[in-house]
Amino acid sequence: MKIFKNDLLLIITLTALLAAVILLLPDSVLRAALGLPFLLFFPGYTVIAAIFPKKDDLAGIERVALSLGLSIAVVPLLGLALNYTPWGIRLYPVLITVTLFILAMCIITWARRRRLPAEKRFTIYIEFNRADQKGSSKLDTALTLILALAILAAVGALIYVISTPKEGEKFTEFYILGLGGKAVDYPRELVLGENASVIMGLVNHESSEMTYRVDTIIDDVKDKEIAPILLADKQKWEQAVTFSPAKTGDNQKVEFWLYKGGEANPSQELYLWIDVKE
Repeated sequence: MKIFKNDLLLIITLTALLAAVILLLPDSVLRAALGLPFLLFFPGYTVIAAIFPKKDDLAGIERVALSLGLSIAVVPLLGLALNYTPWGIRLYPVLITVTLFILAMCIITWARRRRLPAEKRFTIYIEFNRADQKGSSKLDTALTLILALAILAAVGALIYVISTPKEGEKFTEFYILGLGGKAVDYPRELVLGENASVIMGLVNHESSEMTYRVDTIIDDVKDKEIAPILLADKQKWEQAVTFSPAKTGDNQKVEFWLYKGGEANPSQELYLWIDVKE
C-alpha cells in the first residue's frame, strides 16, 4: 500500500508552513524543527532532483548525502549574495531568498520529470507489504525500531539544543578611538595646558543593567572621573572625553580605568602615551 509519492509538494508545503510559523509563532520549537531541513536539506535536494530526474540516476542514500552537501554549499552562497544587497543577511530576506530558490528548483524538476515516461520518473513513496512483514525476522524488526528511535532521539536533541541555547559569555566592550571614530590619530604631542580628546566607548554584554565608572590617570595622577554611566543590556555608550596633563615631559602614560558596579579594582585598563612640551 503506497501512502505518499509527491516529494516536491511535500517540500513546498513544509516551506509554506515554516513561513507561517515564523510569522505567527516566532518563538515556537516548531520553527527550529522546520528550519533545519529548510536550510540543510531542501535546497540541495531540489537541486539534485532537477539534475537527476530519473529514478535510476542515483541511489536513495546518494541523493540524501548529496542533498545535505549541496545545501551546505548553496545556502552560504545565497547569504553571500544577500550581503551585497540593501536587505543584508536578515531573517526575512534569507527566508524569502531560500524559498524562491527552492521554488525555482521545484519548477525545473517538475518540468524535467514531465518529459519522462511515468515509470522512469523519480518518486518517493512508502509502501507497506503485509506479506514481507510476516516473513521478516524479529531481529530485523527490532533493529528497524531501534534505528527509528535513534533518529527521533537525535532530531529531538538537536531541536532542544537549538531552542534552548546556552547563555553566552558575559563581558563589557571598552575602547578608545581617535576623534575620527577609528583606532588611529590618537593625541601624541601636546602643549602644556592644552586639552586632548579621544572617543571612549562602552557596550554592555553583561546580560543585565550595569553601572560603570571610568577614571583618567596621567602619569599616576588622577585627572578626572566619568560617572555614573548606566547601561542596559546590549546598550552602547560613546562620548568624547578630554584630558589635560599637569606637567611637561615625554612618554607620559595616559590610562583609562574601567570600574563595573561597586568594584574596588578596575576590570579593564586602556592607555596611550603622550609627549608634553612647554
